[in-house]
Amino acid sequence: MVSVGPFGEGHINDTYAAVIENNGEKRRIIVQRINHSIFTEPAALMDNIYGVTTFLKKIIEANGGDVLRETLTVIPAKDGKLYFVDEGGNYWRSYIFIEGATTYQSIQTKEDFYNCGAAFGNFQRLLADYPADQLSESIPNFHNTEKRFEAFVEAVNKDICGRAKDVQAEIEFAMARKEAACEIVNMLKEGKIPLRVTHNDTKLNNIMIDDATGKAICIIDLDTIMPGAAAYDFGDSIRFGASTGAEDEVDLSKIEMSLELFEVFASGYLSVAKEFLTDEELYSLSIGAKIMTFECGIRFLTDYLSGDTYFKIHRPNHNLDRCRTQFKLVADMEKKMDQMHAIVNKYAK
Repeated sequence: MVSVGPFGEGHINDTYAAVIENNGEKRRIIVQRINHSIFTEPAALMDNIYGVTTFLKKIIEANGGDVLRETLTVIPAKDGKLYFVDEGGNYWRSYIFIEGATTYQSIQTKEDFYNCGAAFGNFQRLLADYPADQLSESIPNFHNTEKRFEAFVEAVNKDICGRAKDVQAEIEFAMARKEAACEIVNMLKEGKIPLRVTHNDTKLNNIMIDDATGKAICIIDLDTIMPGAAAYDFGDSIRFGASTGAEDEVDLSKIEMSLELFEVFASGYLSVAKEFLTDEELYSLSIGAKIMTFECGIRFLTDYLSGDTYFKIHRPNHNLDRCRTQFKLVADMEKKMDQMHAIVNKYAK
């Protein structure tokens, strides 16, 4: 090893870029310490990543692509395992460094949001035939809205901080939507929509953009690859990308779901995803946007009622402010649902 230093802006795992030399040839690799307090089964997580990337490499190769740049490449440890456990019980892994490509932290233009949609639509398209039921849940019940709702009700009933009396309006808002919140979960249970490979962190900074062409070449940060519904990834992208304000905006008059931004993302996503999504899945996309936003809102409210133990806060009532923006978005989406469905149908043709 020639050199090593911290790399990137991730908040969960510890990431380093290292330069190694082999037979006089230098190359960069990524080395990461997996946060096993969040990802409690690192071995299963790495099996997920290896399975998906191996599957992708076969498709990329068949299409004449570059298997070392268009998906992640895990470098096994000396014993052949996909990870290395140090004396302190820490799990480490390494990837080949993808040269000549960059990730960007925030969406600056509508074109960025369109390309984000197209990139994640393509990711799901490439994995449409992957047996999603073989994937482990790296975070159990991550988008199981039914379980999230149960945790919320438990937090209300326990009321360990005595805060419930001050947030009755928010509690009533959530309680009134219990049935609607479980619609996607129920569609999966009833077999109305297929189980898909979902990324579960569909942000722009998880897309590598080729420095020369400006095109998306690779989806990274595969720790939350899990079985789920296509609507999960679509919906979460709309939740954070089509809002007109910050996630913790105090002035709720600034918060709405922009139909213009919804259309930008949907047109990008469906330019690719219309090839493989079923009619029921297409219908589920707009509902997924509402449900992912609602789920996030009740998670913030659950944490507020439980004493702010999960999400980092930077001021009093921070989680409550976050909850209120999400609920404002939900209410706005409910009013615009017919228009959202119409936009999806327009680009699904």
